[in-house]
Parts: sequence; structure tokens; C-alpha cells
Amino acid sequence: MLSQGKMNLFSPHVSIFFWVYCFTPMVFSINLVDKFALIALKAHITYDPQGILATNWSTKTPHCSWYGISCDAPQQRVSAINLSNMGLEGTIAPQIGNLSLLVSLDLSNNYFHATLPKDIGKWKALQQLNLLNNKLVGSIPEGICNLSNLEEIYLGNNQLMGEIPKKMGLLLNLKVLSFPVNNLTGSIPATIFNISSLLNISLSNNSLSGSLPMDMCYVNSKLKELKLSSNHLSGKIPTSLSQCKKLQVISLFHNDFTGSIPSGIGNLGDLQNLSLTFNSLTGEIPQSLFNISSLRFLGLAANNLEELYLGYNKFTGGIPKEIGNLSNLNILSLASNRISGHVPAEIFNMSSLQVIDFTNNSLSGSLPMDICKHLPDLQWLYLSQNHLSGQLPRTLVLCGELLSLSLSINRFTGSIPREIGNLSKLENINLDYNGLIGSIPISFGNLKALKLLMLSINNLTGTVPEAIFNISKLQVLELVQNHLSGNLPSSIGPWLQDLRWLFIGNNEFSGTIPLSISNMSKLIKLDISGNFFVGNVPKDLGNLRKLELLNIEINQLNDEHLASEVGFLTSLTNCKSLRTLSVGYNPLKSTLQNSLGNLPVALENFFASTCQFRGTIPTDIGRLQKLQVLDIAGNRIRGSIPNHLCYLKNLGGLSLSSNKLSGSIPRCFEDLPMLRELYLDSNALAYNIPPALCNLKGLLVLNLSSNFLTGNLPPEVGNMKSIIKLDLSKNLLSGYIPRTIGQLQNLINLSLSQNRLQGPIPVEFSHLLSLESLDLSHNSLSGIIPNSLEALIYLRDLNVSFNKLRGEIPNGGPFLNFPTESFIFNEALCGAPHFQVIACHKNTVSPSWKTKAFILKYILLPISLIVTLAAFIVLWMRKRENLEVQTLIESWLPGTHGRISFQQLLYATNHFGEENLIGKGSLSMVYKGVLSNDIIVAVKVFNLDFQGALRSFDSESQVMQRIRHRNLVRIITCCSNLDFKALVLEYMPNGSLDR
Repeated sequence: MLSQGKMNLFSPHVSIFFWVYCFTPMVFSINLVDKFALIALKAHITYDPQGILATNWSTKTPHCSWYGISCDAPQQRVSAINLSNMGLEGTIAPQIGNLSLLVSLDLSNNYFHATLPKDIGKWKALQQLNLLNNKLVGSIPEGICNLSNLEEIYLGNNQLMGEIPKKMGLLLNLKVLSFPVNNLTGSIPATIFNISSLLNISLSNNSLSGSLPMDMCYVNSKLKELKLSSNHLSGKIPTSLSQCKKLQVISLFHNDFTGSIPSGIGNLGDLQNLSLTFNSLTGEIPQSLFNISSLRFLGLAANNLEELYLGYNKFTGGIPKEIGNLSNLNILSLASNRISGHVPAEIFNMSSLQVIDFTNNSLSGSLPMDICKHLPDLQWLYLSQNHLSGQLPRTLVLCGELLSLSLSINRFTGSIPREIGNLSKLENINLDYNGLIGSIPISFGNLKALKLLMLSINNLTGTVPEAIFNISKLQVLELVQNHLSGNLPSSIGPWLQDLRWLFIGNNEFSGTIPLSISNMSKLIKLDISGNFFVGNVPKDLGNLRKLELLNIEINQLNDEHLASEVGFLTSLTNCKSLRTLSVGYNPLKSTLQNSLGNLPVALENFFASTCQFRGTIPTDIGRLQKLQVLDIAGNRIRGSIPNHLCYLKNLGGLSLSSNKLSGSIPRCFEDLPMLRELYLDSNALAYNIPPALCNLKGLLVLNLSSNFLTGNLPPEVGNMKSIIKLDLSKNLLSGYIPRTIGQLQNLINLSLSQNRLQGPIPVEFSHLLSLESLDLSHNSLSGIIPNSLEALIYLRDLNVSFNKLRGEIPNGGPFLNFPTESFIFNEALCGAPHFQVIACHKNTVSPSWKTKAFILKYILLPISLIVTLAAFIVLWMRKRENLEVQTLIESWLPGTHGRISFQQLLYATNHFGEENLIGKGSLSMVYKGVLSNDIIVAVKVFNLDFQGALRSFDSESQVMQRIRHRNLVRIITCCSNLDFKALVLEYMPNGSLDR
């Protein structure tokens, strides 16, 4: 026992002195480590918009007093950091790993970038980690799996990639796992579903794949939210989900799940949101989902379900009437499935419903006449794209809260109920694609909240109520393809200041285009095509700076202006956003070179056929670099095709047909890699077809018909592997048909008619397995029709008439259905009786060789010599009588003298086309023609294949040139050579010699 005069070393006072003396330096040293870690964090922050850290985090003050820092009381160690929502930029300092007693770290909603610190695993005490909504990259560190006390981890809305660490299942205290909106890949580790404490799993909007474990809920029965939407997950939905009794949210939409919905989901009594849209689920919707009386949102639902999304799958069958048991349901969405049958009447008795969405199914039947009697809170009714029929119920007016009514693409008939005009809150009406009749109710002008009105493709008549054009909130007005008439009000512009889309095409509107349309500054799309508008196109349309589409085609509009004035097309230069411009089938009568080059450079599609455009194609068209379709067919454009068209690298469709273009086809067309359709027909193009044109391997349609192209078909034509339609008819092409055409296995239509082709029909044509139409008529083809063409099972139309073919006509495959006209006027075709040709002779008994020799030597040989000599004499006599050159025609017209080329005669009669044929006789045919000087003539062409035609031509030529009589047509000139005889006569406009 110690004496009382001495200090007791184990007394309380001595213990306190010893602790302060020995441990204070250690605590002070550890606190410095925490402070230095925070200073390092501050140094790694490069931008502090509020300046809080710069002023508040001072080394002169205790770090535990700094903004966002919390410390534990006894040791003054950092326990929590909260710098969320400060707009900070920088990186997470690795020194922060030295905060060994850190319990909570919240840096969410900032702009931290780079990777997560590798020393993150040092935070042994960490319970909450929130780095949500930053710009972090790289993978999730494996060290995070060492945080054994971690309860909540939020890494969503970053740019993290790679796989979820496999050892994440070691975090046995984890309650919230949230990694949505990243770039994570691989499968979800199965061990995660073994964490019994887990309440929330959120991995949506990643690229995760694989399937979910079938036993995922056997261990974890506390799970409340499972959010795995917008990934690449596949397989079946685990039936064990029914074991997660606490589930409130199941979100699996936008994945690749298959199979049926597990019926056990209907037993999840706390479920509030079930979203399975955009998968490949099949089968019928389980009846158990409709047993949940507290259901509020059905995209399909169960138990306490508030929201259920089952749209965009492949569910079949009907809608169960038991769905009416869901008395608390707010939202019912079954869109885009394969559901059929009638809509159960019980649905319209669910007074809690706010949204009904059955869009894009196969529902049929009519709507109940009392549809809204028990739906006082309904705001959205979407029944579009079904097979619903009958009349629209007038009781729709009882849905007083209705905001959106969409019944488009159905079979509704009758008139539009005027009572709909009393739904004062209505914002959207879509009744497109039905069979509605009558007029647009005047009451619609009362819908002052209306933003969208779509009544296109019905049978509506009458005028549009003027009050509709006075709804200031209207943004979309679509009335396309009805029978609406009348004028547009002159003040339409000031009234509809908020309008974005105006579609009134294919109606019967008339009058002029109101100048005030140019005041609709927000207008994006304007379509008034297919009406009866007249007058000048307003030049102020160029004020519509946001305009992306302008369609005024098929009216009677013009663009008349003085030479000193700016034309309509030129005024569109200010429409910088214009993508599509369609002005075709209007008598604009502009000069093309003063208009086309000034169009906006953003233009992608220009349709201007049959506008009576004059002039040439301007060279500055090459500045329209984004142009994808150029259609200026059916105008009066002259000159050559400029090479500047080859600057349009995005051009996919080019139509210059039915103009007066001349010269050659530009070789540089091969530099247009996107070209898919090329129409140059009905012009005056000449010379050879450039072989380079055949390098367009993506070309689908090539039409060069009705020109004056010469030379041989290039063998490179076989390079156009994608082509489906090739029309080279009505030209002057000669030589043999290239065998390489047989390589075009996608070809559907081939026309080489009315040329000068010769030689045999290539047997390689039998390889054209997709061919449906083949026209080789009016050539000089010889030989036989290959039997191999019988293999063309899709061939519907064949024409080989007016050639020199001989031999037997094939009688199998498609030839069984071809008419006689397909084979007429050939040399020596024979075949089956239904072709109306001579039968093919097949001798069964052969004469002896002596008989053959006798016939050959003493009969056939002398006869052949006599025939040859006679033919020579006839040819010599004809040649003396017909010394004029084939392609030059002597002409005499009233008051004029000149020479007309054979090509001009062809051009005048459209290559002797059927549309120009005005008369037909036993020996000749008469065609109407228009010469280049616009004089109309009649061209009488003699068919030299008939006996007596030549003599008739000679007689008429001599007699009609000498005789003048008021009842006889006067001959102007003739064209005569060995193969062609024609008279050019005055045209009788009244069609009779008696007038």
C-alpha cells in the first residue's frame, strides 16, 4: 500500500495527464492528414463558379468548419463531405483516400471528370457514396468491393464503361445499387441478387446483356425497386419475381425479353409500376394482373399497381373484362401489341381512369354511345391504328377534362359530333384516316386551347369554319385529302401566329394565296398542293425563315414578274432551313437559270416538273451540295447537261426527262455514288452511252429512252448489279445485245425496243430470275427465242415482235400466257396454235441420201442462183431510184424552204409512238408530228413487209405531187430509202377531208 504523501499513478488525474501528453501529438498528426487530403481535393478543382471553396476553405481556419465538411465530435476527424450541386469542375484527388473515417461522400451534380481513384477501397467506414450526374469515365474500381460497410452507392449518369465488378456481391450491407445512364457492358453479376439487404437496383440505360437468374428473389425478399430498362437483357422474365413480395417498381422496358409474363407477378401486393414495353413478350396477358384493386397505372398491372406499361410487345388475345375490377387505376396502356376483339365495356366504367392508350392493335367493334358517362377524369383517349368502326359517340362531351383525343387510322363513319366543340380543355384532336363525312363543325372554333387539329384523309366537305383560323394557340392544322373548298381568309397570318404545320393539300380550295401567310414566323411546313389556287406565288414567302418544307404543286400558280423584279424562287434564298421544295405542275413560266442557282444551300429535295421552265440548267447548281433529289422533268429546258451536276455528291434521284436537252450524257455521272434513279428520257441526247455510267453499282433505275443515242450497248452494263429497271428504248442503238446483261439478277423491267439491235437474243437472259417485263420489239434480232427463257417464272410481259426471229416459240413456263401480239412480224416463227403462227414441221421419215443429193444438185441449187440474180437486179434498180441519203429529207413548206433530218422526223412523232398514231390502213399508218418550227404535219409510213406497199408509195408520191384539189391533202415531201418509205402531208385539224 502506497503512502498518502505520494501521488497515486493510477488516479484519474494522472490518467488524463498521461493521455493528453502521449496521444495529443498523434491526434494532431492524423487531423493534419485529413486537412491535407481536403486541400488536395480543393487543388484538383479547376472551376468553382460560386467561389465558395476559394473563400471558405482557408488553411487559417479549422477544416471541420469548412463548407460541406462534417467531423465527428471527439476526434475532429472528417466523417462526411457534401459538395453536391455546386457546378464544380475538376478531378477527384487520390489523397482523398486517406480520409479513413469517412462515412459519407456526396459530389453529385457537378462536373468531375477522369477516373475514380484506385484507393477508393481505403474508406473502410464509408456507408454512402454519391457521385451521380458527373462526367466520370473509365471502369468501376475493384477496390469498391472492399467497402464492407457500404449501404448506398450512386454512380448514375456518368460515362463509366466496362463490366460491373464480380465481387460486388460481397457488399452484404448494401441497400441501394444505382448505376443508370452509363456505358456499362457484360452481364449483371448473379451474386448481387444474393445481397439480402438490397432494396433498390437501378441499372437502366446501359448496354448490359445476358439473362436474369431464375432464382433472383429466393434470397432477397426485401427488394422494392428493380430498374433494368433500356439494356440488351434477354431470356425469360424469372418466375421467382413473385417471391420479392415488397416489389413496388418493375421496369424492364426496352430490352429483348421473350416468353410470357409470369402469372405470379399478379401476387405482388405492393406493386405500383410495371413497365414491360418494347420487348418481344408473347402470349396472353395473365388474368392475375387484374386482381389488384389498388392498381393506378396499367401498362399491365397487379395488386397495388399504380402504373403498368405493357406496350410494344407481341401480346395476343383480347382485353379481359376483369380489367374492370381495377377500380383505382389511373393509367391503362396496352399500345402496340397484337390485341384483338372488342374493347370491354367495363373499361369505360372505371371512373378513376385518366389515360386510356390502346394505340396500334387490332381492336374492332364500335365505341359505346355512353362512353364518357362514367369517365369524369379522363384526360387522354388514344385508340388510333385499330379497326374500330361505327359513329363517334356524342357523349364524348361528358369527358370534361379531356385534353387529347386520338382516333385516327380506324373505320369510323358518319359526321363529326358538334358536341366535341364544347370540350373547352381539349388541346389535341386527331381523326385522320377514317371515313368521316359532312362538314367541320362550326363549334370547333370555340376550342381556344386547341393546339393540334388533324382531320386528313376523310370525306369532309364544305368550307373550313373561319373561327378555326382564329385559334391563336393552334400549332398544327392538317386537313389533307378531303373535299374542302372555299378561300383561305386574307388575315390568316396575323390570326395563326403560333402555327408550325399547315397541311391542306388535295382538296378543292381556290382563290389566291393570302399574302399574310408570310407573317406566320413560326411556320415550319406548308403544304397547299393539289388545289385550285391561282395567281402569283407571294414573294414574301421568303420571310418564313424557319420553313423546312414548301409544297405548292398541282395548282394554277404562276411567277410573273418584271425583269427588274425578284422572282418567287429567288426570294426563297432567305429560307435558310428549307429542305424540301415542291412547285411542280404549275405554269410558273420562269427562266430556270435565274432561279435554281439562288435556292437555299440547305435544300435536299427540289421537285419542279411540268412548270414550263425555260432556259438552260445553270452551272451554279453545283452549290446545292446537300441536294438529294432533283426533278425538273417536263419543261422546256434546252442546252447540254452541265458537268456541274456531278458536284452534287448526295444526289440520289435525278430526273431531266421530257425536255429539249441535247449533247451527250456526262461521263462524270459515275462520280455520283449515291445516285439511285436517273431519268434522261424524251430529250434529244445523242452519241454513245458512256461506259463509265455503268460503274454506278447502286443505281436502281436508268431510263434513257426516246433520245438519239447511237453505237453499241457497252458490255459494262453488267456492272450495274443493283438495277431493277433499265429502259433504253426508242434510240438508234446498234450491234449485238451484250451477254453481260444476264448478270443483272435484280432486273425486273428491261426495254430495248425500237432500236437497231441485231444478232441473237442472248441465252444468258435466262439468268434474269427477277425479270417481269422484257421488250425487244422493233429491232433486227435474228435466230431463235431461247428455250431457257421458260425458266423466268416471274415474266409477265414479253414483246419480241417486229424482228427477224425464226424457229419454234417456246411453249412452257410463262410462254403459256403470252398473247399473239408478242410475236407478230417476224421472219419464220412457228409454234403452238394459240400463238396463231404456222405449225412447226417435224418429218418423221428421212429421204435417202440419194434423194437429198438429187434435190440439192438439180433443183435447189439452180433455183437459189436464179433468186440471187433476181434479187441483185432489183436492189440495183432500187438503188438508182433512191440515191438520197436516209437521214436527210427534202421538204417544202408554205413560204419556207429547208431540209429536215431523219432524227427530227423521229423526234416530231415521238419515235412513231402509239400516242401519235391517228390512222391505220392495210398498207400504212399515219402519225401526227410537230416539227421544230411548231408546224403540225401528218406522216404516212408504209409497211414494206406487205405486198403492194411499195407500189402504193410510188403511185401516191407521183399523183399527189401533181394534183391540186381542195378535197385532197397536199403532199409536202417524202422520205425514201431501201428500208423506209414515208410521205409528209399537211395535217387536217378537223380530221376529215370534207372540211
